[in-house]
Amino acid sequence: MKAQDVLVERINNLCKEKRMTYYALSYASAVPMTTLMHIVDKSTVNPGVMTIGKLCEGFGISLKEFFDAPEFDEIVHLDM
Repeated sequence: MKAQDVLVERINNLCKEKRMTYYALSYASAVPMTTLMHIVDKSTVNPGVMTIGKLCEGFGISLKEFFDAPEFDEIVHLDM
């Protein structure tokens, strides 16, 4: 599984876990909805760590908690 796919999977899983829509996440994290949608639809190939950090703030978790998840154990290679 590609890193980009895993990133999107993690965001989707956290949205389900936290019962948040993309809109609610966008609002809570101050990440523009268009930016979030570009990450989720994979048109943004390499989202920055600051953007992921803001999404984590919206979820109420740390970057460490975001990346310390089983989804990231499945990454075969880092090709985005």
